[in-house]
Amino acid sequence: MKTNHLRYPGRRAVLLICLCLAGCATTPGSGRPDSDDPLEPLNRAVFNTNTALDDAFIRPIAEAYRTMAPQFLRDRIRAAIDNLAEPRIFVNDVLQGRPQAARVTLARFFINTTAGLAGTFDVATGQGYPRQSGDFGQTLYAWGVDDGPYLVLLLFGPSNLRDALGFGVDVLTTPPALVVTGHAATATDLAIGMLDGIDLRARNIETLDEIKASALDYYAHLKSIVRQRRNAILREARGAQDEPRELTDPGSPADEPQP
Repeated sequence: MKTNHLRYPGRRAVLLICLCLAGCATTPGSGRPDSDDPLEPLNRAVFNTNTALDDAFIRPIAEAYRTMAPQFLRDRIRAAIDNLAEPRIFVNDVLQGRPQAARVTLARFFINTTAGLAGTFDVATGQGYPRQSGDFGQTLYAWGVDDGPYLVLLLFGPSNLRDALGFGVDVLTTPPALVVTGHAATATDLAIGMLDGIDLRARNIETLDEIKASALDYYAHLKSIVRQRRNAILREARGAQDEPRELTDPGSPADEPQP
């Protein structure tokens, strides 16, 4: 199961919600911040707060959602939410100077919105238009903006200063934020964002459990996995074609070649 979802209100950010909410630091660490994580004490505190929220609310809701909603319905919801992010991905591909990626994204949005019944089916991938990356944090990276300090955001999980700013821009520029206004926009944004996060949490229950079980320090290990995946996405902004890997624990049995 792939987790390469940069979804509404930003598939990377929402995936990281799931990652952070699923985790806790199983080892308290040395107490001395690493050079690449100068805010580690604060980050670990936020990480543990997110853990408590996940244990109490997020995971039980995700499990109930997976139990009550059949796979077919969950897949249609997933595809529709993905489709909402395509205009934002298109704009960021243009800003990054990736015309081919922008062309593919525009074609995807048109095909899936029409032939895919308002995006509930991903028809475009089968027609040779794979999903592209594109968020404003990635755009800032393409423009030469440094990461800034590593951050664990309350509810929104692992990030850094640049990507946190980019996430804020993504939220404000992703439909339906540009279509619906006033209280309706707030309610719509909240509903879609919550459904997005719950669906992704439901899709990653076992994967995150396996990573957590194999980690001596879950905070540090998850930080490493998230950074590796994010770096693969960032490379696309500068012309590399790396496909972000499936979210797995490096060295786990799931990474072994299958017969």
